[in-house]
Amino acid sequence: MAQTKDKELILQTLGTLESVTVKPDELQCFVGFDGFVDEIIHVVDKRVDFETYTRVETIGELAERIGRAAGLSTNIELIPKQMKLGGNGPIMANALNSFGVNVTYVGCLGHPDIHPVFRELADACETYSICDPGHTDALEFTDGKLMLGKIEILKEVNWENITSQLPLDKMVEVFSRSHLVSMVNWTMIPYMNDIWEKLQSEVLPKVKMTNRPLAFFDLADPEKRSTEDIAGAMEMIQRFEQYYRVILGLNRKEASAIATVLGLELGDRPELVTLEEVTRAIADELGIYCVVVHPVTEAGTVVNGEFFHINGPYTANPRLTTGAGDNFNAGFCLGQVLGLPPQECLITGTGTSGFYVRNMRSPEPTELMSFLELWSENVGCDF
Repeated sequence: MAQTKDKELILQTLGTLESVTVKPDELQCFVGFDGFVDEIIHVVDKRVDFETYTRVETIGELAERIGRAAGLSTNIELIPKQMKLGGNGPIMANALNSFGVNVTYVGCLGHPDIHPVFRELADACETYSICDPGHTDALEFTDGKLMLGKIEILKEVNWENITSQLPLDKMVEVFSRSHLVSMVNWTMIPYMNDIWEKLQSEVLPKVKMTNRPLAFFDLADPEKRSTEDIAGAMEMIQRFEQYYRVILGLNRKEASAIATVLGLELGDRPELVTLEEVTRAIADELGIYCVVVHPVTEAGTVVNGEFFHINGPYTANPRLTTGAGDNFNAGFCLGQVLGLPPQECLITGTGTSGFYVRNMRSPEPTELMSFLELWSENVGCDF
């Protein structure tokens, strides 16, 4: 019964996408402020010969290997597989651009010259680069990824450097025309709260909005930040609600962390409660337009107090997982700015990430439609 319902919903979403009056190329989005060069890496389990090896498949297997080395030492071989644009902002911006959305990007794409991995994005979007990018060694496994980031350069992402590239009057113009404003990777940008404060005091009061557009926020694994810092970020995000319909995007781990910081009564282990319970609890506490949580196999959202859910197009053998969450965010936000119902936005989100992990790139509109059709024919299957 659940699979039949999911199939009907996917087909319904296809029909909605075919009939929407607003097209992606009529939309304007602002995205910022990070930027990384992602090096996708496999960890060697057994080396057969110089050309052949088997891979450590799961994070658990790597953890066991590292644990056995305690008090001794060990050698772990890494195989670089791909170098690509990275960072929550560039990956989300790239996905939105693939849909045909007009994107303005401000972030760490290379300075004074754009880094080669961002060249295609910079050519396709209106870009303002603040500084050089950070670097991430992304260790990929079938059950997740370990992101080893070198982020010292992100201290350059501050209000002074942003406004040196995008002056206030131009920023007001950009925000005035944007249907969606997305500000992501709070965790790694040390001055993000100051940037948000400046936006709220110096930019948004001057922005002309005919309707309340959307503002999307993604903290990006805040585990290393203090409880006080995270609570402060939540307060700042809530304050954007006076200007925007605010969306907070979280993966399952982040949702548990935010529930704990907010002091929600979900038992001693918030990570064990249902997706609906944790999503509803966070949404009720924050009082914002939308909270969306996307574990690996499903996604749930509370929009205006109502919960919606979808089982995603899971595959046990993803070709690329780094950036899957950012592609989900892009697909979900695309549905939102096109005016799709919340549950159909979950379909566009999980469909976008499902295409991405199988094809190692973001889909174009026709490719997303084709993938949704394929998914509808294989609901509940690993395809």
